[in-house]
This record gives sequence, C-alpha cells and structure tokens, in this order.
Amino acid sequence: MGSNHQHYRAARVLKDEQWLNDGVVSVAADGTIAAIESYRVSKHSDITNLGNVSLLPGMIDSHVHGAKGCDVMDASHDSLNHMSRFFASQGVTGFVATTVTAPVAKIRAALQQIAKSKHTGVDGASILGSYLEGPYFTEKHKGAHPTEWFRALSIEEIDNWISYSDGELITVALAPEKAGALKAIQHLKQQGIKVMLGHTDASFDQVQAAFDAGADGIVHCYNGMRGLHHRDPGVVGAGLCHPNSFVEIIADGHHVHPTAIDVAHRCCQSRLTLITDAMCATHMPDGQYRLGEFIVTVQGGIAMTNSGSLAGSTLTMPMAVQNIQRWLNLSLEQAWLLASLTPAKSLGIQDQLGTLAVGKHASMVALSSDFIILKTWVKGRLVFDAVSIPNQEALCI
Repeated sequence: MGSNHQHYRAARVLKDEQWLNDGVVSVAADGTIAAIESYRVSKHSDITNLGNVSLLPGMIDSHVHGAKGCDVMDASHDSLNHMSRFFASQGVTGFVATTVTAPVAKIRAALQQIAKSKHTGVDGASILGSYLEGPYFTEKHKGAHPTEWFRALSIEEIDNWISYSDGELITVALAPEKAGALKAIQHLKQQGIKVMLGHTDASFDQVQAAFDAGADGIVHCYNGMRGLHHRDPGVVGAGLCHPNSFVEIIADGHHVHPTAIDVAHRCCQSRLTLITDAMCATHMPDGQYRLGEFIVTVQGGIAMTNSGSLAGSTLTMPMAVQNIQRWLNLSLEQAWLLASLTPAKSLGIQDQLGTLAVGKHASMVALSSDFIILKTWVKGRLVFDAVSIPNQEALCI
C-alpha cells in the first residue's frame, strides 16, 4: 500500500455489522476505506493507535432542522456550517437539512442555500441534501406547521422546488390524502426523490395506496399522524407493517413513550430510523426560540408552540442511541446501526455510508468506553477532536 494511506488502530472496530477486536482501518488518499484488518496481520509501521476506543461508522441525521441557535430556514451558510460543526461533535458525519412550512420565498431561499453550502463544503458533518417538510400537509395533525402556508400539490411547483434545490432535494414529506398525492409521489420517485408520509390524517387504505405508488416511509412515527386503532390501523399501522417502509422515530422520551418505540422496533427491526428532528434550541439554554413561522418555548429541553404542539426536539443522535439501547435492551451495535446504516439505506446511499467497509467513505467515529465521542472523520478528514476543542465559536443568534 502507498505511504499516502493513514492507518488507525482501535481496541475494536465495527466492521460491517460485526466487531473486530484490535483492528486497523486503512484510509486511502481519496477518503475511502482501503482495508480493515486485524492488528496481528497488519504490516504497517506508521499506525496511529487510538487506544481503548471503538471505531464506528458516522451517524446520519436524515431529518434535522437546526441546533446551537441556528436553523436551516436562516438560509445562511454560516448557520449550516455551525450546525455541521456541532453535528460532527456528536458523531454525525452527514445530515439532511430539513425545511418547515413557510412562505414559498423562505423555503426557496433555504433550498438554494443548502445546495450552495453543499457545493462550497462545510467544516463538520457533510450536507447530504435537503428535505422538504411541508407545505403539503393537512390541518388535523399539523404540529408546528402553520396551516395558512399549506399548499395544494402541484407537479409544476414540485419541479420548481427541485430546480431551486439545484438537484439536491432528496426527500419530500407530504400528506397522502391530499388531492393529486399519488401522482406527485410517482413524479418524485421518477426524479429519484424519496417520499415520506406525515402530518396527515390519512386512512390506512390511503397510506397503502401511497406505498404502492412508491412512498418510502413515515415521518416521525406516531407524531403528526392518525394513530393505531384496532379497527382503524391508520398511518401508524400501515407504516409499521409495510415491508418497504422506513419509519422515522424521535427517541427523546417526550415525543414517543419507550414502549411505543419498542412496539415500532418489533414491527420494523432495521427499518426503524433514528432521527433527531432537532431545532435551533438544541444544546442551548431553555427560553424562546423560532421554528419556522412560530415562536417556540423550550422548557426542560422540550419545545412547544403556544397551542401546545411539540415543535421539533432538542435531541442529539448519541442520546437517541443511548436511549433506545437502554429502553429496548439492544447491544451498542444494534442501536448504533439504526442511526447509521438504516438512515443510509433510507436515503439509498448505503454503498457509500452507514457501515465501515472497504470502498465506502471513511466517515467514522472514535467512541470511548463511557460513550463519549472523541473523534469524528468525514471521508478520512478529521472534523472533530475532543482533545483539541477550540473555544466554542459564536452562536447564530
């Protein structure tokens, strides 16, 4: 192997979905993984010994609005970059920047900025693309989406969003009972865009029809949707049972009871996708914040609108992993893969990300035995190092 490879030794490496004890990960100059082998057989002299750590694939937050006083709807490179740096400190190596229901011009500005920042590059976790959450929802389960900005589905408007996003729009959420939903789903799928169903009062049959048309899953399961009733399985029943449905879950202990998460996991297993749905108050003191068009009050880390709806979360991915590990009695690797491999699969990028394997991106995390994120690499580049944290940069607000 050429000398331009970097070699990292760790007490254990999660190779694919299995632990390799005392392993060495070799990273090629292009940021991909060249080899993962036992230290015993490794012939390299220039190995960086990370010590008693676990090397794991970077986590992917496939649905997130903000953090550290910054929001995707700020439509600013600085905001996205601050978020990216914070996510790297949390072991997240890629995120999908998620919009909220707002006036068209504001959503357009956010989509345009996400594409620009993705192309320019950010300092921490990479921007994987944009997620249009709203404005195609219905009123009953609106959550923190203002109904006055809800819109009728139109193929022409969808094409506008795609063009504003410079082709970086990778997920669209919509309510499947809206007029023209099945046509819109088929159109989005033809463009290679994932479709998630949420903020919806659709019947079981309407959700099944949406899945048949190509929909990919359900937005933050149980929240913002018709629930599971024994004579009316609703959105939740359809989403949990459909074999192709990726099921987002917010495992913060406020949005969903741990036992309801257990039920979802028993149905979905590796289709259960950990997300944060985090908003700008994440890693910030309690107080008043904005989420899109709403002023949101955060108390005890719980974000609420004035009308009493939950308004995103202040969850981080490591907390989500630790919570479900504890609540569902999962092994570290089972819980972690729901935050790395499952979101990668849900986005169709599991050939590049989600596990540590030869040929994939060296987007990885060094984790201490007491669950502290020590280092994060994106495509082989060290983007976070707990040992050398500079003074926290200024916040967005």
